[in-house]
Amino acid sequence: MNISLKGKNALVGGSSKGIGEAIARQLAASGARVTLMARNEMRMKTIVSELDTEQGQQHQYLVVDFSDFESFKTTLTSYFKKNTVDILVNNTQGPQAGGALEKNVDDYQEAFDLLFKSVVLTTQLALPHMQQQHWGRIINIASISVKEPLNYLALSNSIRAAVVTWAKSLAYDVAKDGITVNSTLTGYFDTDRIAQLNSKKAEKLAISPDEVRANMEEQVPTKRIGKPDEYGYLVAFLASDQAAFITGTNVPIDGGLLKSL
Repeated sequence: MNISLKGKNALVGGSSKGIGEAIARQLAASGARVTLMARNEMRMKTIVSELDTEQGQQHQYLVVDFSDFESFKTTLTSYFKKNTVDILVNNTQGPQAGGALEKNVDDYQEAFDLLFKSVVLTTQLALPHMQQQHWGRIINIASISVKEPLNYLALSNSIRAAVVTWAKSLAYDVAKDGITVNSTLTGYFDTDRIAQLNSKKAEKLAISPDEVRANMEEQVPTKRIGKPDEYGYLVAFLASDQAAFITGTNVPIDGGLLKSL
């Protein structure tokens, strides 16, 4: 099966590193023109330069601060006045770790703005073009914690669950327009985010980060954590014509870690 996204414009959130970067690179390798979207301008400049050289295409980047919703809204509204998007990958940095008893109402509001409002806004701005052309792909990067909550990620558990249920509702409404809406449920991947969470967990448990990682790998049936490139392959498929009959789904990518159906 040859996945070709030639002629498609993709907007990928959180794409200056980790899973977001891997997704952006794979979409570009599949022929899409990619707009990176993140805070780190220097890193995005480097990635765009590499992609332009490797793929012979013109890619671009958009500097945003997902944690400042009003600023984010202004930047995105301006972007969509001049650009259209065929493939939207909703992805942001995660909120602060911590259990339910450690968080207050303001923490939940900040997480809601970061994880939910930014996704809804970007999607609403992207949809008119998709509906007009009767083709579109919306892919939300979520977490396995929406099915099996992780007690040290109370904010992420709560708000990402809202994202995937919203996405299910949206999928029904736009299916007739040739637009698919899917969410990927992220397991353990070799990223800076995992390293940061492992450091905090190690501190709390008075063990080394290496021990935390070894324990994490032992939990996964494949006995390893995922490579970001592997995530890119899944998203490229969901963005393709070959995935036109897949919508309203939550697709785990976790090496078999989820125990629930």
